[in-house]
Amino acid sequence: MTDWILNHLYLLAYVAVFAPMAAAPAGWLIGRRHKEGRDCFAFVSCGLELSVFLFLFALTLGGVDCGAARIPEICGRGLSFRMDGFRVLYGTVAAFLWFMTTVFSKEYFAHYHNRNRYYFFLLLTLGATEGVFLAQDFFTLFIFFEIMSLASFAWVAHDEREESLRAANTYLGVSVIGGLVMLMGLFLLYGADSRLLSVAGLCLLFGFGAKAGAFPLHIWLPKAHPVAPAPASALLSGVLTKTGVFGILLLTATVFCGDMAWGTLILAMGVLTMVLGALLALFSVDLKRTLACSSVSQIGFVLVGVGLAGLLGEENALAVRGAILHMVNHSLIKLVLFLSAGVVFMNLHKLNLNDVRGFGRKKPLLNYCFLMGALGIGGIPLWNGYVSKTLLHESIVEFTRMAAEGQAGSYVSAGVLQVVEWIFLISGGLTVAYMTKLYVALFIEKNQDQKVQRQFDALKGRYMNKLSGGVLAVGATLLPVFGFMPDLVMGKLADMGQSLFESGTAIGPQHVPAEGGQHVMDWFGLENLKGAGISICIGILVYLFVVRTLLMKRRGDSRVYVNRWNRWLDLENLVYRPVLLHVLPFVCGVFCRVLDCLVDTIVVCLRKTIYRDSKLPVELLEGNRLTHMAGCVGNGLQRLGNRSVWRKNPRNVDYEHRFALIYQEWEEDSLIIGRSLSFGLLLFCVGLLLTVIYLLMAA
Repeated sequence: MTDWILNHLYLLAYVAVFAPMAAAPAGWLIGRRHKEGRDCFAFVSCGLELSVFLFLFALTLGGVDCGAARIPEICGRGLSFRMDGFRVLYGTVAAFLWFMTTVFSKEYFAHYHNRNRYYFFLLLTLGATEGVFLAQDFFTLFIFFEIMSLASFAWVAHDEREESLRAANTYLGVSVIGGLVMLMGLFLLYGADSRLLSVAGLCLLFGFGAKAGAFPLHIWLPKAHPVAPAPASALLSGVLTKTGVFGILLLTATVFCGDMAWGTLILAMGVLTMVLGALLALFSVDLKRTLACSSVSQIGFVLVGVGLAGLLGEENALAVRGAILHMVNHSLIKLVLFLSAGVVFMNLHKLNLNDVRGFGRKKPLLNYCFLMGALGIGGIPLWNGYVSKTLLHESIVEFTRMAAEGQAGSYVSAGVLQVVEWIFLISGGLTVAYMTKLYVALFIEKNQDQKVQRQFDALKGRYMNKLSGGVLAVGATLLPVFGFMPDLVMGKLADMGQSLFESGTAIGPQHVPAEGGQHVMDWFGLENLKGAGISICIGILVYLFVVRTLLMKRRGDSRVYVNRWNRWLDLENLVYRPVLLHVLPFVCGVFCRVLDCLVDTIVVCLRKTIYRDSKLPVELLEGNRLTHMAGCVGNGLQRLGNRSVWRKNPRNVDYEHRFALIYQEWEEDSLIIGRSLSFGLLLFCVGLLLTVIYLLMAA
């Protein structure tokens, strides 16, 4: 029996991908009759999905190759799935987050409309997302990537408010445009020569970067998260953005590994995304928007690791492990933080920091959960975020050393890398600052309205049920556990995830990191603690001298949070919408008008030159050509005679008309004769027929 299971593990790939998608309509039908039954069905479906991946996770951790699966003749190329270390790892993370958010959703959506629709798209998106993570090639990844993008659109638009629909339209627009550019990249990739390979890579990077929320395609993320339900926000930030990062990782590992230009591009994109997201989060005064902008920044941290993985070549173990672990850490952290924000919104239906200020006071469980998430994402030692950020920081230091020794090529100098390192540390400090801002506002400060604060304090244990509290507590407790035992827990996860760089799973050269999973880190040594300490100090200074002064203003007897970020700096309103809605249609209209006029001009020129029209023949009023020619000759001779012989008695006869009349008379006579002949022939036939009949009868 055990041998049969091991030989048929590939069947679990089909179960993991298609079972949730099949469960979606089943859950919808159940929900039309029984709401509680639908909630339980969704809970069980996500639980079974998690069980499948935990089984695969245990096998992979034990060294078992779970194999691959293929469905031929689907969409022309077939669908291919692979269950290696990274895919199983992130499939498990996705299934865990889905299960936890589904449990939390029962209380969160208790007073919502359209719950049936939410659960339908929850399960549909789960199957599509697992299809992305298990995809063996870019074609399969693209198919499920598009299904996932379209299905998750309903999450953002769920409330159906004006701001929700606008954010959903932005999300859908970015997804559709990104998908079309990805499709173009796929066409180029599968039929490309070396000259077009870079173009194909850039097209795919556009689509993956849009989903990941990388600069400058991050515009959907700060808009979608504040309006989406909190469980959906946790999945959008914790899982769906990682599908884009997975695509970029796959490109780097299998197509552009060791390509210095590609690694430099990803590194630059990561640095810009990292610092811009942190600044947006620092200025925001909306709880969920701050967490959304934080996701942009943390994706930037991951992309820095991906870029360094491409640049470091065979020495990329630290960068690869740091990028993969920060993906996992960010997913778990955002599960806790967004669900904590969901608890706040579930009770108050407000997200502005001035409105929710003081809500967390006298709520120890919520305080504990949010604090664990804040410490984790801030990179505080002994929490999980510290481990991955330390690896990323060390990879920057390592590449700086290589550049100083002339081993890093000519793309990035040691001086530039030192700037990158400081931006990395400053971005980490900004993370500490904005998370301190949120924590202080929610759990330390009191609300300006004392009556409102008393209402907050009176909630005590009634602000969420035990099931939701258990979900938050479990998720929050994982964060310090992972951080306390970096080698025992996170080292194993990194070993699994590193398999993506150990085998070519799409196209391109294979690459094996030299150090594999055996790199020894002194996690709490002075050098590693120094980087975290610098970021923490920067964060404290920014909080004291920026947040508490520039980002607050006095209103009456108290100080309130204000958003100093200039609205004109909104890329969507400043660039994308004007370009897509006004500039692009105008330019295309002018271009099409020019082409239309150009074609007409060419046709006219050809008709006036090469294809010039010949003179049309004149239709005669009477007669035929022969009478016309004869009449012209007669009239000409008549004119000649009138000038000579008949000068004294000129003649005025229209010979053309006369000859036409003669012709007409001849034609009429011919017609009469023809008709007479026809009549005679007809009579002859009748007589002949009668004669034949008589002869037959007489015989």
